[in-house]
Order: sequence, then structure tokens, then C-alpha cells
Amino acid sequence: MGDGSWPTHERRWASDTIPANTILSATTSPGAEYNSAEEFVEVTLDLQDDDTIILRSVEPATVINVDEGSDTSVSASRSPTTRSSSNRLRQFSQELKAEAVAKARQFSQELKAELRKFSWGNGHASQTVNGFDSALAARALRKQRAQLDRTRSGAHKALRGLRFISNNKANAWEEVENKFNKLAKDGYLFRSDFAQCIGMKDSKEFALEMFDALSRRRRLKVEKISKDELYEYWSQITDQSFDSRLQIFFDMVDKNEDGRITEAEVKEIIMLSASANKLSRLKEQAEEYAALTMEELDPERLGYIELWQLETLLLQKDTYLSYSQALSYTSQALSQNLQGLRKKGRIRRISTKLVYYLEENWKRIWVVSLWIMVMIGLFTWKFFQYKQKSAFKVMGYCLLTAKGAAETLKFNMALILMPVCRNTITWLRSTKLGLFVPFDDNINFHKTIAAAISIGVILHVGNHLACDFPRLISSSNYKYKKFLKNDFGSPKPTYIDLVKGTEGVTGVLMVIFMAIAFTLATRWFRRNLIKLPKPFDRITGFNAFWYSHHLFVIVYVLLIIHGEFLYLVHIWYRRTTWMYLAVPVLLYAGERILRFFRSGFSTVRLLKVAIYPGGVLTLQMSKPPQFRYKSGQYMFVQCPAVSPFEWHPFSITSAPGDDYLSVHIRQLGDWTQALKRLFSEVCEPPVAGKSGLLRADEATKKSLPKLLIDGPYGAPAQDYSKYDVLLLVGLGIGATPFISILKDLLNNIVKMEEQADSVSDTSKASDVSVASSNESTTPNRVPSKRKKTLKTTNAYFYWVTREQGSFDWFKGVMNEVAELDQRGVIEMHNYLTSVYEEGDARSALITMVQALNHAKNGVDIVSGTRVRTHFARPKWKNVLSKLSSKHCNARIGVFYCGAPVLAKELSKLCYELNQKGSTKFEFHKEHF
Repeated sequence: MGDGSWPTHERRWASDTIPANTILSATTSPGAEYNSAEEFVEVTLDLQDDDTIILRSVEPATVINVDEGSDTSVSASRSPTTRSSSNRLRQFSQELKAEAVAKARQFSQELKAELRKFSWGNGHASQTVNGFDSALAARALRKQRAQLDRTRSGAHKALRGLRFISNNKANAWEEVENKFNKLAKDGYLFRSDFAQCIGMKDSKEFALEMFDALSRRRRLKVEKISKDELYEYWSQITDQSFDSRLQIFFDMVDKNEDGRITEAEVKEIIMLSASANKLSRLKEQAEEYAALTMEELDPERLGYIELWQLETLLLQKDTYLSYSQALSYTSQALSQNLQGLRKKGRIRRISTKLVYYLEENWKRIWVVSLWIMVMIGLFTWKFFQYKQKSAFKVMGYCLLTAKGAAETLKFNMALILMPVCRNTITWLRSTKLGLFVPFDDNINFHKTIAAAISIGVILHVGNHLACDFPRLISSSNYKYKKFLKNDFGSPKPTYIDLVKGTEGVTGVLMVIFMAIAFTLATRWFRRNLIKLPKPFDRITGFNAFWYSHHLFVIVYVLLIIHGEFLYLVHIWYRRTTWMYLAVPVLLYAGERILRFFRSGFSTVRLLKVAIYPGGVLTLQMSKPPQFRYKSGQYMFVQCPAVSPFEWHPFSITSAPGDDYLSVHIRQLGDWTQALKRLFSEVCEPPVAGKSGLLRADEATKKSLPKLLIDGPYGAPAQDYSKYDVLLLVGLGIGATPFISILKDLLNNIVKMEEQADSVSDTSKASDVSVASSNESTTPNRVPSKRKKTLKTTNAYFYWVTREQGSFDWFKGVMNEVAELDQRGVIEMHNYLTSVYEEGDARSALITMVQALNHAKNGVDIVSGTRVRTHFARPKWKNVLSKLSSKHCNARIGVFYCGAPVLAKELSKLCYELNQKGSTKFEFHKEHF
């Protein structure tokens, strides 16, 4: 080996040198000083006729023990059998290595000679050969390490990835076969129908590239395939072997079939993956990310990458994603098996659920129970009171039921105004009464009372019109004169006379107006779930709900009139309708007057306007001096240019410590659409470095529309500070209530750190002063007045959205939190549901590029922030289970704003986990 004709540079094999006095043991590894703490492996090489060397396998080595007649590990003892076996192994290994190195050097010399023939000069040729040889040697060494790394346990998870079909069910081929039968023409499936047939209709371009790659394998370029060929394609796509799936993916990129991928081909597959996952911005930056990929995988700058390099990137994805470990602890998709209670009997399970239900809902239970008891009491009181009247002799129990229902109606018509007195509710929730009354459920209670009013109206009106009025008009003249003449007068009225009287007309009009308002307030009409033809479509939407609800002003006037013209009550102070309504109506009217004057005095100046993708309008305005609020609260906004009467609630996204107010408004209804159109007219395209599609500020030439605000008003999220741990979950625009909380937490963290530094500096200065002063007998003390310690130790923010552009809404906040939260109090998790879940072949390359870009530049390619974006939807059971095990005995506040479906799932999970562990979850949902 030491022949001078060989180059000075030699490739070092793993076991080039073995000390002569070393004994191989079961725990030794070649290439190092052997001792009992190491392992030794068996390397299998294949020397080809074309002078290439292929590493076939690296496995734990075993030796045949002749004495025992069985395969056993090499013993650590120094027996003659072991020594002779190791000597034979060493001799064979050295001979094998010598031949391998000789062939490698011979091939290297021949390659150099060939390169010299095409060189332009001796000096240039020498540099080219040496540089190319070094590049090839470096790449060969990396390939060897990559193949060794693949045996590590950390790669097993990645090897299960790169799936082309995410949900490969047992009967998946049967479904594909059925689709083939429907789509095939003359027994053949055309290329254009391939995506729909295999269930990739939403990723047609990706599926067609896969079709072409599979066709190239068979040296075919076809436009249609038979069922047998489709089955062959399907078998390859769903192959459980990672190598097979990786080869298909490589072939999709390697269109010229030369076994190499160039930068242009990488760019093309990035654009294809971006298109399949609806990532338009990624397509625009495909060239940049292709260059980044080549820079990482081709450090030798040979201009191409091979199959093993693509595999290496996939296997090392988690290494590149190490930046997100602190930000994704709870989002790991690991199954958490909590140690639940022992299997209980049926009675014990029911009692446990009952106790938990009472613990979670005791506030609602006592309030609703008290309300129901009051209604029962009022109904019973009127029922027996009218049973003593002479009218009962003729009109019977119909009259008693109608009058009992009327008494509950008066009570509920008064009570229904209380939950919508928002200023009063906001004030009361900050008092001790908030410990006993669930003020967060004010809108739900408002709806519940409305349901009770509907029942009361049916009983009251139904019994009058269908029961006691017919009894009255059909009664004999004798009974009428004896029992009813003093109440209804003479002569006996007809049915029409009863209906067209003051009591009848006011009653009928109230029923009509209430029916209109109740119907348009239902979610089907209010949320435009019912699609009506024009012009009837105007009776759906928020506007219809808002204006129809103001019919209740007329209803209350009619109710007071109706209560003053009663047939059976003749003494004024027994006509109690006005008594029920006086206080609530005055309180509500006072609130509306306060809102009117406060909104007029709370003039705001628009500082900045931005329109973002997804139809989101951001308004940043000056904060009135008297406007004080808490994070999580909301305010009402009115734009007179759109409508001088409509007020709409929006969560405040600025923090209490900011010197401005901000709201984020998504285009969902007719009012928000009109508002966006109005501001679009005055906005301009942003200058370089500014986000948003359109922007405007005080320097904009066109004058900005006028805005009025009213608030703030209380919301569940404002009580976040009483919890040890926070889990904030927002869907789409539902993230807005929590942005203010995150900013407030961040401000508190910064203040606490500044205060800690200040206290530390003061203490040091005090110590120096005391040490240097001989006259002072007592040390200077640090002021005892300190800011209250923040109770919340951790906050986890999960934002789930469908559109990539949504991340622009709060990009600044996310970057600020990631930069300033050095203690890791806040963990942020972005989820983009338009991208296929991690492990799917359609998102595999995006995940790789995402990891590479953040490792190099510290920026996520999807969100454009320092926060990593996960794909698909979170596994909420895993998230909450991880929190439960991480924060034992903690009180965790779960705050949610979004679609009702997920609210039910989160509430159910909180209920289940509260019964299994010491951690207590309290679920809150935002209401407007």
C-alpha cells in the first residue's frame, strides 16, 4: 500500500488498521481501539466488473463458534478458538480491503487520464482533475455516511413517510376499480382521468406527473391504460416499501431518466408541490428555494443531485427542524395513554359524571333553576288567583292557563333586556358577583329567555283565541249576565268584537312583530344559511337581524298598552305590566343613550389601514384618553358612511399598553363587504417593505372615512390572568381575541425582566454604597413595592387557518413574540389546513425546503415568520393530553373562538381529561 506510485491521498476505510495485539469481541467496532465497551460490525462490499464498489450492508457481526456448533457472538475471552477465528477474519478483511482500495485507485487513475485528454493545458488539467476528484471523493464519503445513518432508529419515522395515498384502506383498490368502471372508455382509462380515479382529484397536476413517471418506467408514453396496467400502477403507488415510493418520487423529478436531478428540475417539482397545496407564494419563490436545496445537497457543486441525497434530506428533516422544538412540544403527534381510573361500576360512573357536571355547571344550574322557580311561582299564583274569579265558571281552565302564561310573559319580557345591557354586564363581571353568576353566558341566557317567551305566547294567545273566547261567545245568556257582564259589558260580544278590541289588536300585532324578529334572529337567516331568490334575499343576513330586532321598541309600547286594557282587571295598581318593565326598560334605554353620547365623544383618528389576503381589513386608530380596556375584550364599531345605525362588535387586537387601538375585520357579511369596498377606494398599493395588498395612513392623499367606537365590553378571554396555563385556540379570524392577550403577556414579560434587571442593579449599587461608607450603619434597602408577579406561567397559541395569506394578518406579533420571549413562556403553533399532512408525498418536498430555509435563514417559508407552520389539522387529543402530563396539578384555561363543531370537541376533551388526571381544564367559548 505504501508504493510511491500511488497518490499521497488515501481513502480511510472503517477498518483499515487493526492492531495486531487486539482481540475482537462482541462489543468492539472496527476502526478504533477495541475494548469491551464497543461493538463490532460486518461490512459487505460488492466489487463490480466495471470497477465500481458498492456498499451492500452494515450489520452487527457474529462469528460461528465451532466448539458450540451454533451462531454466537464473539466472546471476550482469550480462548484459542476465539483467537484463531479473529485471525482468520482479520486476514480475510485485509485482503478484501486491499483489493477494494486497489480497484478504487485504479479507477481514479483511469478517470484522471481521461480528463487530461480533454484538458486545455497541463496546469488547467491538473486543477480540473484534482478539483473534480476531490468533489467525487467528498460526495462518495457523504454517501457512505448517509447509508450508515439510515440504520439509525431516528430515521424509522421518516421511512414511513412519503405516502402518495394518505388513507389507504383495506378496500381501497375496490373503490379505484369502481371508479375505473365509471370513467373508462372502451376498457381504457385516459390520462386526464387518472387523478380522479385514484382519489387525487384536488391534485390533478401532481397525479399526472406521477402517471408519466410510472409510464416512463415501462419505457412508454401513453395517453390511456387498461385495468391491469392501472392495478400495476396502483401497486407501485401503495407499495409499503419506502425505497419504492422514494424511487417514484425521484422519477417524477428526473424526467430525462439520467439518474440525476438538476436545479431546474428541483424548481419544477417545488412549483408542482406548491400548486397541489395551494401555496401561490411558494411558487413565486420556487427558484430561490431550488437554489437553497442544491446548495445544501450539492456542496461539491457538481450541478446535480442523486437519489441517495434526496433520501438523506428526507431522513434528516427532523434534524433541520430542531429549531422548532421549543415551539412545538405540545404538538407532537404522540399518543398519550393517561392512567385513568380503574374500571368502575355503572352507579359509580354515573355518580362521577354527575359530580363533574355539577362542578362545571353549578353557576348555570342555580341561575336557571332560580329563573324556572320564579316562573313556576308566578304561573301558580295567577292560576289560583283567577280560579277565584267568576269568569272561571264560564271560561274554565283555559282562562287560568292563559293568565298564568301572561304573568310569566311579563316577567320574561322584562328579564330579556338584562343580558343585553352590556355596560352593566361588563361592570358586574368585575365584581364579586362574577364569582357566582356566569356573565359569559349572557347571550345564551338571552336566547333561552326568548324560547320561554315563545312558549308563553303560544299558551297565552292559543288559550285565548282557541279556547276561552269560544267558550265565552257560546255561553248562555244567563251565565254571561251572571258571571261576565261586569267584565265584558252588554250586549255579549262576538268573536270579532273580542279580536278587534284594543286588547285583541295589540295582542295580534305583538305576535306578528315578535314572529318576524324571532325568525330573522335564527342562525339560518342571520348567517345567510338560507339562500332566497332576489329580492327576498334582503331578509337574510345580519342587517335583517339587526333592523328586525328594533321592532321590539314597538312591541314594548304595544305591551304596555295591552296591559292597561284588561277585561278582567279594573283597578289600576293591579295592572302590573308597567311595574315589571319599568326598571329594565329604563336601564336599557339609559345604556343606549350612554352609547350614543359616548360614541360621539370617543372620536377616533385613523392612523393606519391595511387590506390583507383573505378579505381582512385592519384598522389602527388613536385611543381616546378615557378608553380603558383589558386584553380579550371587544368594542363596537360604526361607520356612518356605510350605515348610520349599525354597530358591529370586533375583538380588540391591540394590547392595553399600546398607545393605539386596532381591530381586524374579515369580510363575511353585507356590512363588512361594504366597509372593505369603502376603504379599498382610499387605499393604495404598499411601498417596498410593507405588508398587505392595499394600505393607507394619515399621509394618504384621499381622506379616510370617519369611524365611531363604543366600548369596551367584557368577554370570557379577559379573565385569562387567573389561570396557571393558557391554551388559546383560534380558527381563521377567530384568532383576534387572543392576539391582544399574547401582546399583553409579552409586555408583562418584558416589564418583569426590566424590573428584575433594575432590582439587581439597585441591589449591587446598594452593596457598593454600604461597603464604601463607614458612617452608615444600616444598608440601603430595595423598595418593597413591586409589580405583582404574573400568575400565568405558560401560554400555548394554536392558530388554524385555510389560507397561506392569513399569516400576514399578525406577522409582526408572531415575530415579536419569537424574538422577545427568551424564557419560552409563549408557544405558538400555526396550522395550515390547505397543505397535505406531513408524510404525504405532495407536501414532502415543501417540508424539506421549509426545514432547510429555517435552518439557514430563521424564517418559515409558509408563514414568513419565525414560527414554524404545521400542516393539516392538529390532533387535539394529543395536544391536551400532552399539556395534562406536562402541567400536573395546574389550572388550564382553554379559550376558543371559531366554528361550533370544534368547540364541542374541545369541551368534550376537557371533560374527559378532567376525570382522569390532576390537571383541570376550564373551557370557554367566545360569544357576541
